[in-house]
Amino acid sequence: MLFGNASVAQLLASVLALLVAFTFHEASHALVAYRLGDDTAKRLGRLTLNPLAHLDPLGTLMIFVASFGWGKPVPVNPYRLRHPGGRLGMGLVSAAGPVANLLLGWAFAAPFRAGLIHTIAPISLFIPSLGQVLYTIVILNVFLAVFNLLPIPPLDGFKVAIALLPQQTAYSLSRFEQYGPLLLLGLVLFVPYLFRVDLLGALMHPLANVFLGLFLR
Repeated sequence: MLFGNASVAQLLASVLALLVAFTFHEASHALVAYRLGDDTAKRLGRLTLNPLAHLDPLGTLMIFVASFGWGKPVPVNPYRLRHPGGRLGMGLVSAAGPVANLLLGWAFAAPFRAGLIHTIAPISLFIPSLGQVLYTIVILNVFLAVFNLLPIPPLDGFKVAIALLPQQTAYSLSRFEQYGPLLLLGLVLFVPYLFRVDLLGALMHPLANVFLGLFLR
């Protein structure tokens, strides 16, 4: 669990990092959809950097329970997307969230790359340091991006895959979309509990470590 043995300082740093990551992730979906012609999210108040507009109760709870989570899904009308529209338009909207998280991770890692911050130790048990906050933002943004890039519905990676695959293959896969949440829940909760195997972590860590190595070195 993400916060199982966390100090108050780490808890505060993590909550701040989650607010930043979820907000930019979902707002980026809304922005790209709007740029492609669909103003649904904007009309519903989702084209904003207000964190409260993007927090999903269950997705936030899962962060504390299983170290994975999600924000409130941004409503998109695929029939209003133009230039490009259709599957490609939806693929671009879906990719916007993980891309935004990776860009944030890269940006917040800049002080480490420049040698301006040398420690991530907290100031005290209750007060996080700037280095700790920035490092946590980098870590959580990278892992949120990699998690969402997994080609499992309803994650963004599935919609990106649907956009890139041949039409007949995409259509065949889309019929299984309704079962995606159950599969994801099984990977997050039941497989680790029943088989003591962190399959999701095994899928995510190699790519996440590549990004972290590039961003922090």
